[in-house]
Amino acid sequence: MLELTLLLLVAVTVAVLVTVVSIGHRQYARAAGAAAATVVLVWWLSIVAPLLTLGLLAVVVGVGFVRFTRTSALVSRWGARTRRKAGVASTLDVARIASAPALRRKAGVVRPSLAGLTFGQRMRLATTEVAVPLCRAGLLRCWTSIEDVLCLFGGPRTGKTGFLAGRVIDAPGAAVVTSTRTDLHELTAAIRAEQRGPVYVFNAVGLAGLTSTITFDPLTGCEDPVTATERATDLLAAGSTTGGNDGEREFWTGQAIRVLAALLHAAALGGLHMRSVLEWVANPAGAQREVSALMRRSSEPALADSATQFLTLNDRTQTSITSTIMPSLGWLASPAASAAATGGDGFDVTQLLRDRATVYLLGAAETHAAPLVTALTGHIAREARRLATYEAGGRLDPPLTLVLDEAALISPVPLDQWTADMGGRGVTILAAFQSRAQLIDRWGANGAAIILNNAASIMVFGGTRDRDDLDYWATLAGERDEPVTTYDNNGRPLSRTVRKTPVLAPSQLANLPAGRVVLFRRGLAPVIGPVRMAWRRRDVRAQQRAERRAPAAAGTSARDVHVPRPRAGEPGEIAPSRVWADATREDRP
Repeated sequence: MLELTLLLLVAVTVAVLVTVVSIGHRQYARAAGAAAATVVLVWWLSIVAPLLTLGLLAVVVGVGFVRFTRTSALVSRWGARTRRKAGVASTLDVARIASAPALRRKAGVVRPSLAGLTFGQRMRLATTEVAVPLCRAGLLRCWTSIEDVLCLFGGPRTGKTGFLAGRVIDAPGAAVVTSTRTDLHELTAAIRAEQRGPVYVFNAVGLAGLTSTITFDPLTGCEDPVTATERATDLLAAGSTTGGNDGEREFWTGQAIRVLAALLHAAALGGLHMRSVLEWVANPAGAQREVSALMRRSSEPALADSATQFLTLNDRTQTSITSTIMPSLGWLASPAASAAATGGDGFDVTQLLRDRATVYLLGAAETHAAPLVTALTGHIAREARRLATYEAGGRLDPPLTLVLDEAALISPVPLDQWTADMGGRGVTILAAFQSRAQLIDRWGANGAAIILNNAASIMVFGGTRDRDDLDYWATLAGERDEPVTTYDNNGRPLSRTVRKTPVLAPSQLANLPAGRVVLFRRGLAPVIGPVRMAWRRRDVRAQQRAERRAPAAAGTSARDVHVPRPRAGEPGEIAPSRVWADATREDRP
């Protein structure tokens, strides 16, 4: 018996060594055979000497634990994995971290109303109810959670709008969409009206003759001093031309926020119009009596002091503050913007969320309407965040989706703050930019770094020619080991070495093929894959065919849509029969 035990020990040792050496030489077939032999030999040994086998297994587990939990072992495994996968994510990585089943497992967390679903119901759940589709990686599609921030970077006409249109259609709840064109509205409005809820348009620039169906007065809610300060911040953020780190300019911006907040507060207390604020800013001396009388009604002494101080400042300081405020009020010179900011019964965010409505905010940088669009976007998002505190888990369910196309141009909301907090409140943020340089220009270097750090997923569409941007993305992709073989004059190999090379060179990023993106997702190595454009979807094609077949005499189009969807049950209630049937099935291959 002793001789048999020794023989089995020697055989097990040899089999283990052969397995390790074969793996090191990448002879995986031999390694698999040796590993199978090791398992059989260990089984025999457990029959002959069970206590000895148990002791050996305990020693192996202890040594393995110490060996593979050290930092050096972790770094070595990372390096080996990078060499084996050429620095990009493997199919197993995508399946484990970013696949549809992986995201469905978090359904009860990101959507508290879905926590009671059985396993079978969760598997039938449309993934778009709890996640946002990104790009394909082979046969799998990569996803990111609806609580994550997604940033898109790409030059003009690289496919960002086509991708975002699909995300607007997929949004499970209410959606706010900003754009400088009508493309998103034309592609998605009719489908959103049919599948989700009513569709509204806020066209502050009269773009393409599209009629505004809602109005928004920036003085809404400014009777509250906190709201007045937030509104002033939004208006001035869009009115500024750059987000650099000029200390003097930041000082004057801070002073302008303080003054504009006080004037908005005074106008709201008096039931006045934004033109009164413009007159006060343009002529501080003539406004002193009226503003002082209105601020006596305020419950916030600090705002009253700010207004009084501004109206009694010397001309030079007054002029500096006035010149900072004036760009944020330039939209008052536009008849379309002024009309969109007056009249109506106000804007009810609670009703918007309950009806799962879609609001299209259209603007253009050259028309100075960005402050108005930014103010409305900020009002909706902040009110939604406040309402989320009263919901289960502190989240909106279904979530509010903010699709900010050309965010830096027409809706420069404080993304450096929102990206850290909104996801946990049930507000999904999808923001598109032309380049990282544009992000820095609007929010400054620190603000841009915060936004990029908070973004769980970043998609680069290409089209960028800026060297700093290309170097940044190449650095983010990392390096890989590339084997190099040296040959003599007769073509015979002399030596084999390894050199470090970027996973993605800047030139490759600059010349990405059309329809392909580089995905940087948290917890995942870079992924390069195609994205699906909205006009290739079945529902979009069906809608376009229906519009072509409609009688021309009807005189209607997608841009005239304002059709509330009939709903069963109480307003805002999720119909269980539609939870997994109401999506466009992006999760299907």
